[in-house]
Amino acid sequence: MNIGEQVSNFSFNATNNTSGHLSDYRGKSVILYFYPKDATPGCTTEGQDFRDAYPQILEKNAVVFGISRDSLKSHEQFKQKQNFPFELISDSDEILCQLFDVIKMKSMYGKQVRGIERSTFIIDPEGILAHEWRKVSVKGHVQEVLQTIS
Repeated sequence: MNIGEQVSNFSFNATNNTSGHLSDYRGKSVILYFYPKDATPGCTTEGQDFRDAYPQILEKNAVVFGISRDSLKSHEQFKQKQNFPFELISDSDEILCQLFDVIKMKSMYGKQVRGIERSTFIIDPEGILAHEWRKVSVKGHVQEVLQTIS
C-alpha cells in the first residue's frame, strides 16, 4: 500500500466491545499507530502521548486507534491502567500488520524475532492513505502527527 492509494475496508475488534470497519469512519481522518507490546516502556509513553493529545486530535475531526498483536484482554488492562480515551485494536492474526507491512525481523537479546515495527499511518476522510511514519521514535512523534493532520 502506497501514499495516495485507497486503503481496503478492513474490519477490526477493539477494546470496549468495539468492532467495525474502516468505512465506519468515512468523513474523519483515521490515525492508526502500530506498537510492539502492551505495557512496555516505549509503547506506554507513545500511548500516553496520544492520550494527552486526544482533545486536539478530536478538534481536527480525527480518531486514533492503537494496534498490536496483544489480546483484547491485555488491551483492556493496558487501556484502563493508562486511562486511554481511544480504543486499542487486537490484531493477533496479523491481518492489519500484513496490510500495512509492519511485521519485521528485529534483533532482541541477540536473536532474530518477528515483531511489529513501530509505525503510524494517517488515512484521510475519503479512505486514502495520506501519510506514514515507519521506524518511529516515540519522542516528539505525536506532535508531528498532529501537525500533519489536515
